[in-house]
Amino acid sequence: MAIHNQLGVDGEQLALNHLIDKGYIIKEHNWRCGKLEIDIIARKDKELVFVEVKSRRDIEYAHPSDAIDDKKMRNLISAADVYIKKFNIPFDIRFDVISVIVNGTHTTIEHIEDAFFPPIWR
Repeated sequence: MAIHNQLGVDGEQLALNHLIDKGYIIKEHNWRCGKLEIDIIARKDKELVFVEVKSRRDIEYAHPSDAIDDKKMRNLISAADVYIKKFNIPFDIRFDVISVIVNGTHTTIEHIEDAFFPPIWR
């Protein structure tokens, strides 16, 4: 496995551990529907949380969360819509972003709750 791919796998595991430590119940990890994917789906109280995880070795050029552009948000929202309809989810939902920065032996995890809101389409 390429080094950058391993960083992503490790970052997702750190994000999972972070959520579990914060009392979240993990429902899915790397849930897929066709070409759409959601890194983590978790539940906290009466909210279903769709989590995008971004990992980087440093932030010299950009913060990991900067990699979540409009296209990525649209894909996450579409995947979440499929999941909600498929499993008839009765909970409120939110979209979070977890940034994992691994710089040598130092790791920083930043959890942004309600990182973005789905637009209202007409």
